[in-house]
Amino acid sequence: MAGILCVLFGWTASGLDQRLSVGGFVASGTPSARAEEWAARFGADSPELLLVLHPRDAGESLDSLAVRAAGRRMTQRLAAEPGVLRAGSYWTVPDRQLRSPDGRFALLRVDLRGSETETARTAQRLVPRYTARGGPFDVRATGAAWSLAQSTAQAHTDLVRAELIAAPLTFAILAVAFRSLLAALLPVLVGGVSAVGALAVLRVLTAVTDVSVFAVNLIGALGFGLAVDYALFMVARFREERARGLTPPDAARASVRTAGRTVAVSAGTVTAALAALLVFPFSFLRSMAYAGMAVVVLAALTAVIVLPAVLACWGPRMESSDPFGRLRWAPAPTIGADSTLWRTVARAVTRRPLRWGTGCLLLLAVLVVPFGHGRLGLADERILPGGAEAHATADLIRREWGTSADGALTVVLPRADPVAGRAALDAYGRRLSALPGVREAVTATGRYAGGRRVGGGVPAGAGSRPGGTVATLTMTPDPQSERAAGLVRAVRRLPSPGPAHLAGWAAQVVDARAALLSRLAPALALIAAGTLTVVFLFTRSVLIPLKVLAVAALSLTAALGGVVHVFQDGHLHRLLGDFTVTGTLDMTIPLLLFSVAFGLSVDYELFLLSRIQEHYRATGDNTAAVVHGVARTGRLFTAAALAVAVATGALAISGVLLLKELGFGLALAVLVDATVVRGVLVPAVMRLAGRANWWAPARVRPGRGPAPADPRPGDEPSATPEPAAGRAG
Repeated sequence: MAGILCVLFGWTASGLDQRLSVGGFVASGTPSARAEEWAARFGADSPELLLVLHPRDAGESLDSLAVRAAGRRMTQRLAAEPGVLRAGSYWTVPDRQLRSPDGRFALLRVDLRGSETETARTAQRLVPRYTARGGPFDVRATGAAWSLAQSTAQAHTDLVRAELIAAPLTFAILAVAFRSLLAALLPVLVGGVSAVGALAVLRVLTAVTDVSVFAVNLIGALGFGLAVDYALFMVARFREERARGLTPPDAARASVRTAGRTVAVSAGTVTAALAALLVFPFSFLRSMAYAGMAVVVLAALTAVIVLPAVLACWGPRMESSDPFGRLRWAPAPTIGADSTLWRTVARAVTRRPLRWGTGCLLLLAVLVVPFGHGRLGLADERILPGGAEAHATADLIRREWGTSADGALTVVLPRADPVAGRAALDAYGRRLSALPGVREAVTATGRYAGGRRVGGGVPAGAGSRPGGTVATLTMTPDPQSERAAGLVRAVRRLPSPGPAHLAGWAAQVVDARAALLSRLAPALALIAAGTLTVVFLFTRSVLIPLKVLAVAALSLTAALGGVVHVFQDGHLHRLLGDFTVTGTLDMTIPLLLFSVAFGLSVDYELFLLSRIQEHYRATGDNTAAVVHGVARTGRLFTAAALAVAVATGALAISGVLLLKELGFGLALAVLVDATVVRGVLVPAVMRLAGRANWWAPARVRPGRGPAPADPRPGDEPSATPEPAAGRAG
């Protein structure tokens, strides 16, 4: 049946690559997004493609007859290409900003038709032709469309490379952990079915909404990571039930009743965390949420339906395929069995919980510190490697023009008459040019700098229309900087001749930050409500859900601090491959990282709690239950964390900065959570809370065994024997 489903999923997912979106990083419905629509009506919107032209002959100037004629021909030829709305260059538009100050380079602006995905495909078709056959010019390309096209191609390459690296390493980890080659293939089964199924879901969703091309990368990393978790937990429980003397079919059924229940609860928690991304106005995040939720649900279903059937049929054969059996001088410990190391750690922690808990909190606090100065921005061409053409050409523009390619602001004045309101427009141009950070302002009445009119001019690519006009500002600060944000706010406060709509990259950054902050509280409330509800229903405890939420939030904030330290501040720069330190993080990545890592964190917590709760209900001894839970899950968590860190961390070698940040952050979050947090902080907190961990109103309190008083914090944990049979995963 699973094979038939995979074939069906694969058939449904066919053709997905051609329907994926390459954009979605800019917030929709914001004032700047509406201003971009106004600017497009006046032909003053930012060009999707920008070509930098330099005469091949060093003796030729941009104004020589031959160069001027060649420049006009290239501009006209580009304007006639399919998918091109308009094209303008230094030789066809009276705008001196299209010429570098030293006169060596000229710009050719190309406006493309269609959505972000369509413009990227047009750029992918045009750029190789015009850069390879530039006639008398050396031609280089940049712009949003070309950046998206190159990042998409890079993401495809990175996906294959990540899988080639992660798959054998993860398989080796699983083979060692499971002590069986057959068992090591089980996560591949779960991950494969869930990934193909999730791709089929995305193919259906492309008919009604945009789905990001990067969603495929997330499906690969998250799907395989969850497959490792769920398969490890199910197989560990299956082996435990087999050790009790159950037949393979009975052991498989018992695994579903215990570990399978925890898998289902975990999937619900991870899905709820990912659903919080849907409240943000970024289509990139929404499509990642769809992809993540699909792969989580399918991984859980595969783990509790397909995997038990495989275990019932092939379970006994798994033990005979130990690849290292002949090399061992003693029986190796079984995954899911007691770990002497972790039992020792748990006893030490529960003996001095305050000391260990405080030390762990201090360590996490050190990791959290960089998060306090984190700054959010939007993805631009700098997410690509420095050698990528879109990135290198944008750097060339910064050097030669003294401003970035997207360092312009456009003010659309739809009711300002450039003839009747000439005086008001002239005064407005003077006020604009006097603002800090403005190099030059251009309106229909002239060019302005430092509050004075310095010449005549018309905004690039735009003109006045009856009943409206535009003004353009050339900025000196980086569009993602705080100075640029201050300039945006100053322009919006400035009195204008009629209603004004501010467009430009800097305005989009400001509005995207505001949109994110306005939706942050509802998203966090959704995550908190979902987590508290699921964990309460799972444990029937009032305190434990609050502890789970607090510890997960602290752990993940620490991981985000590590991401800020490395990628925003530029530390450990060379260890993760060459990337550009921009001083900001793309604002979608912390949200995505937090949601995915939060789900994985609660995933580990639930499996630990299930073991602790099982022992506590049987004995009533909280301290012994904590030690037992850590000892039982420690080896399993170590193997799972290593495998998941490899599967997700493989994204850190990506050439696309977004994927690099996501992969590094997920790997760091998983490793910190599965070791420091689950091994030290959680046992310390639960030891200090004592029997209060398990308090609940009488109506919802589950039945349990005897409840002797806990020993004092300084006493040795009791050594109550394990129950004969467990009923939790």
